[in-house]
Amino acid sequence: MFDARSAKALAQGQHLTIEGAPGLRLEASKTTRAWVYRYKSPVDGRMRQVKIGLWPQMTWQSAWAEWETLRAARDAGQDPAAERRAKRAQVLEKQAAAIEVQRQDRYTVAKLCKDYVEHLKTRRSEKSWREVDQRFNRLLGDAATMPAARVGRREAFNLISSHLDKPVDARYLKQELAAAWDHAIDAGLLSEDVPNWWRQVLRGKIRSKGKKVEGDHLGPGKRVLSEAELAKLIPWLPNFSRTVDDVLTLYLWTGCRGSEICGIEAGEIDEEPDGWWWTIPKAKTKNSWREDAADHRVPLVGRALVIVRRRLAVQPAGFLFPSAGKVPHLQQSSVQQAVHYHQPYSKTRPEDLRPRLPVTHWSPHDLRRTVRTLLASMGCPADVAESVLGHQLKDVEGVYNLHKYDKERREWLARLDVRLEQLASAGSD
Repeated sequence: MFDARSAKALAQGQHLTIEGAPGLRLEASKTTRAWVYRYKSPVDGRMRQVKIGLWPQMTWQSAWAEWETLRAARDAGQDPAAERRAKRAQVLEKQAAAIEVQRQDRYTVAKLCKDYVEHLKTRRSEKSWREVDQRFNRLLGDAATMPAARVGRREAFNLISSHLDKPVDARYLKQELAAAWDHAIDAGLLSEDVPNWWRQVLRGKIRSKGKKVEGDHLGPGKRVLSEAELAKLIPWLPNFSRTVDDVLTLYLWTGCRGSEICGIEAGEIDEEPDGWWWTIPKAKTKNSWREDAADHRVPLVGRALVIVRRRLAVQPAGFLFPSAGKVPHLQQSSVQQAVHYHQPYSKTRPEDLRPRLPVTHWSPHDLRRTVRTLLASMGCPADVAESVLGHQLKDVEGVYNLHKYDKERREWLARLDVRLEQLASAGSD
């Protein structure tokens, strides 16, 4: 029935059939002899084969017994080869899942945040992504070493809650961690089954305590200077250094952001047929990430034009507010510090004698909010006032209204110039 000598003599590619066991054969490869069962699948009618074992480790009697089992399964309508493939696939899937669990356990919150910061380097300014990195390093605490995939709702809640005494930090951390988790899931660094609890915990419950002055929180209200306060403040501005005076004046006469003003460059200024313009490149605006955003054009009128032309005469190239520090231009924080230094309640360097502001509890950004409010009080249409501040129109209007408002901006900033000069004259009388 089975001849061992014939089995040993098989050349590569030859096979030996077993009488009385249809489909059972011994196949020879270069180095082995394998028992194989060949059959027609009862599922799709195709020829299949199943490897039973190696000879001589498996005797022909054992191969026969296994063949009988496989043949009975085939006669019962099963496909042994397909079932083996399915079992093998299940084993591989379990192994892959185990490897993935090990990989996820090694992927910590700190590593996820580092990957997110690397992602931000191509999408935000250096100042912005460095701030994100610094806050992660400062605020993550023990959570940094946790496997990111194992951060549950309780862990997310506890981390954010631990910073509620400083709502700005808590809100910022929650926002950036939610974005970091989204990035990790989108990039395949975290399984898509991992919940993003940062978007769920404490939603709408992190309340700002407002500005803190002399140990007291003033509340979360937005500060807008009244016309009476502007009448006192504008004539007082020369008490600041020339640089800070110029920046604060540009806040009022342009409505621009502090970062845009401090980073103004000579190459952004042009005289056109209708007057002087400052064109802020899209990359330097807060809307740089939006595909539909464009450069922000600012008409220079009144004191804004005087300041820019005076500085151009000294700095015909490069930044109009140059700095010798790491950043080649004046920093917005320096202006904020100067304003605080002159507030009546400031205790910075108490030994220094200095003039104190006649209008208190305001920051440079409040001047931008004041410009928007003043324009509204003068009857400026909302869409024009928003374009003056460089805001993108929202929703349907933002999609369909592509008018650039150059003419309207010049008209209303000219009217603002007149009104601010009236207030300045009233305050200096």
